[in-house]
Amino acid sequence: MGCPPKFTILQPKPVPPGSKVFEVKRAAVLEAFQDKVPVAYYLPKELLDNIACDVTDIPAKCGILTAEEIAITEDYDTVGLAAAIAARKLTAVAVAVAFAKRAIIAHQLTCCLTQWFMEEAVAQAQQLDTYLAEHGKPVGPLHGVPVSIKEHIPIAGVSSSSGCLASIVLDKTDSQLVGILRRLGAVFYCKTNQPQSLMHLETDSFWGRTTNPFNIHLSAGGSTGGEAALIAMKGSVVGVGTDIGGSIRGPAAFCGIYGFKPTSNTLPMQGFIPSPFPAELNILGSTGPMCRSLRDMDFFMSSVLADKPHLLDPRLVPIPWTGLQTSSTKILKIGIVENDGFVEPQPPVKRAIAWARELLMDARHTGAISIKSFKISGAAEVWRKARRMYWPDGGSGCRDAILSGGEPLHPLSEWIWKDAEPFGMLTAADVSNMRGDRDNYRLEFARAWQEQDIDVLICPAYVGPACAHDTAFTWTYTSLYNFVDYPAVVFPTPIVTEVGEQYDPSYQPLSEACEQVKQLWEETDFRGAPVNLQLVARKYHDNELFGTLSRLKDILGLN
Repeated sequence: MGCPPKFTILQPKPVPPGSKVFEVKRAAVLEAFQDKVPVAYYLPKELLDNIACDVTDIPAKCGILTAEEIAITEDYDTVGLAAAIAARKLTAVAVAVAFAKRAIIAHQLTCCLTQWFMEEAVAQAQQLDTYLAEHGKPVGPLHGVPVSIKEHIPIAGVSSSSGCLASIVLDKTDSQLVGILRRLGAVFYCKTNQPQSLMHLETDSFWGRTTNPFNIHLSAGGSTGGEAALIAMKGSVVGVGTDIGGSIRGPAAFCGIYGFKPTSNTLPMQGFIPSPFPAELNILGSTGPMCRSLRDMDFFMSSVLADKPHLLDPRLVPIPWTGLQTSSTKILKIGIVENDGFVEPQPPVKRAIAWARELLMDARHTGAISIKSFKISGAAEVWRKARRMYWPDGGSGCRDAILSGGEPLHPLSEWIWKDAEPFGMLTAADVSNMRGDRDNYRLEFARAWQEQDIDVLICPAYVGPACAHDTAFTWTYTSLYNFVDYPAVVFPTPIVTEVGEQYDPSYQPLSEACEQVKQLWEETDFRGAPVNLQLVARKYHDNELFGTLSRLKDILGLN
């Protein structure tokens, strides 16, 4: 008799091991996950033993999905899927099965999941099919659409964690946003991986390390890296992420999908973590969609905000959503950021900026679009301050929680709080003074925006196309906009990283961090990595941001 098939998750670079007690507990958690997966959905050993860097084509070729399931998972975005289910061209059950199967295939290739509950999803989908048959109408705009959810966001009856094994809890109730999505008809079938401390731009946890689908030797980003990898693998059409330093935008950029960080207190985050996050004393987090198209982001925002979540959470600002329908006939003034004065982006990002500039400066757009370079000041200082503000307790709360279960500290966990650690627990006066520094910079940034006379910014989403594992050190191109609390969208470009790309001969380092970024470029094989750009608008100008995307859609070839 042959050996029984083995459930294997690719890990080109494993996460660090912990104590014996921790490893026993971790093994039990992973085994409980595996026990839910039918053997028929296991990828064969011979396939995994001969894997290429790019794994995006494997789900459609591995033989586990039917032709119909491939079509369901590949041929629709969220809006299209909802319409097909409502018109009874597809059943919610068929859609749930297709995405659950594709998600578990994607997980074996990228370690993108933390929870997988196909049976519950199919049962929920069956109820929706029955409702549609009996009432002749969907329960809501997301009727039957599978929605993936980041690990720390509670779903009733499913476990969650705050980034370490010791924090795992079984949630009895939905968080506010999940409850809204459920009422709108969303089907929940999985939760997605996140970093150990929730504060890496790489996703590496006790569940394992999430890899980039286009090059598994690169990161999928963090902290919402599991979502990004899953959507890039077409195991989801829309997912929910959170962002306090780039945690939606970084992963979306690394994996070539759409991601939106709204102005803070736009979408509900009630119940996302069991206790207040000290970083939010000065830098507020935000939640938003990650998906396949512009209209998906718009659809998500309009659907959720139509539920009026501000009536239950008075922190939320009840700004009516007009999104892609926001119109303007004035000349659109776009600032383009070549670099932030701190780190020069790596070559493919420079190519993407040049691509966007050339398209937008085409003579056909004269009189409709005005392009100018935009200069950012103080990025290095903002990054230094932000890394202190993220950890007003010196990182002790997070570190102690991790170590309490014998879990090892991952390299990027220790790195992210190392600037704050020597100062320990800050006093109330220290935190208040930090807020004063933050607000002074916000005023300076607003004045610079006004003086340079722009409506929106196009800028890099990261210093490079992605990063090698354990090297996500510089998030200034995203964290700056958390610091000033401006909304931002990252969107795909046709630029793909090529072998042999080199820095311009005239390159001069802007800082020590800039030199490090160049060194990492020279040491890493980035082939195949997609490149996204970022569009930024003023605080509370989220609708104007989407109105701009609508105007740029055809020019930049956005879907």
